[in-house]
Amino acid sequence: MMNAICRVASRKSIWVAVFSIAVSASAVAQTATSAFGRQMEKVDLGVSGMGEFTPSNSGTNYLKQTVAAVPSSTIGTLVSLRYIRSPLIGFELNYSFARINDTFSVANGILSMQPPYVLGVQSKVTEYTLGYIAHGPTFGNLKTFAGGGAGALGFKPTNGGGQGLPSQIRAGFYYTVGVEQGFSEDRFGVRAYFRQTFFGAVDFNQNYLATGARSITTQPGLGVYLRF
Repeated sequence: MMNAICRVASRKSIWVAVFSIAVSASAVAQTATSAFGRQMEKVDLGVSGMGEFTPSNSGTNYLKQTVAAVPSSTIGTLVSLRYIRSPLIGFELNYSFARINDTFSVANGILSMQPPYVLGVQSKVTEYTLGYIAHGPTFGNLKTFAGGGAGALGFKPTNGGGQGLPSQIRAGFYYTVGVEQGFSEDRFGVRAYFRQTFFGAVDFNQNYLATGARSITTQPGLGVYLRF
């Protein structure tokens, strides 16, 4: 009889222990999920269309010839992943894509005493940058923000219009200012911004096109964002 009672008590203790462990595990999981959820609420994904306007630049190459470059204006796409810890502390990871055409003019030809040489190069431009974002004053439902960062710009000539030139990577720096308005408890919203990116003028690693000039691309944009 005593053995039976002991076995029942032992089984009951095991079930109590299992139940206690399950409750504890559930509490830990809920705490972890809650902590993860709170962090995800600080993350948003933005997608926008932006203009790409780069003025012409000129300089002299290693042969002392004048080289002028005229980039085309176009429209690109910017994807930004932001983590906003507080109004004054935030970070963003950016990826952008556009297709442009650069027209190069060498005043005295590739070699001296030749007629002027003109070369059109079509390329795909991609941006990978990391930046800092801070939010400023709010005007009604509009939140202001500003930031800046740095990264790499890749210029890859296309198969059809790239003239067989190699790809080139340039270091790039940018700043941005803008406004955004959220809807549905700020789960999604719209975002407008003005942006400028600074980088060395593209020459596709060709000495006769290299002038050491700097380029500035102005990028006004408008898009939407989704907060997790």
